[in-house]
Amino acid sequence: MGSTDAPGPASRLTYPEVGATRRWPLPAGYRHLRVRTRVGHGRGTFEAAGRAVMDWRMHRAVGVSIRAADPVATPGRPVVVGLGIGRLRLRAPCEVVWTVAEETRTGFAYGTLPGHPERGEESFLVDLEPDGSVVLTVTAFSRPDSWFGRAGGPLVPLFQRAYARRCGRVLRRWAVG
Repeated sequence: MGSTDAPGPASRLTYPEVGATRRWPLPAGYRHLRVRTRVGHGRGTFEAAGRAVMDWRMHRAVGVSIRAADPVATPGRPVVVGLGIGRLRLRAPCEVVWTVAEETRTGFAYGTLPGHPERGEESFLVDLEPDGSVVLTVTAFSRPDSWFGRAGGPLVPLFQRAYARRCGRVLRRWAVG
């Protein structure tokens, strides 16, 4: 158990504040996102939700495609997130920059690589709170890094918030199902 950090010296991440989703405040000069969703209660729910986050099932259930180098989030390893369908699918290359697997916290963060429409980092953490509540927290900082990222303007933060909320709803359904 514990935390694992990346990147190594050969990383091609497109932003300098690697690992900044671990702490607050988030770096200046970016849009910030923090969405917390209670997904259930108890150790069993915590463990199931943590596995679903780490092995990409939550992401896939939300409706994005995941092409990952490993079956679970692993620091220093690439993942391509696909949004949309068919020829309209947007591919967003990322690298897992840190993971955590502790008694009451499980999750990871990925950061953007060249070709991603944004520049920044996003984390997905499942916490088992002292009262037994299980909470998913999605934290991100980002800014446009492509013409279509800039063209999205104020819609991009709305999409990011909707995506984070959907992640929580997916985990909540699994917790009660």
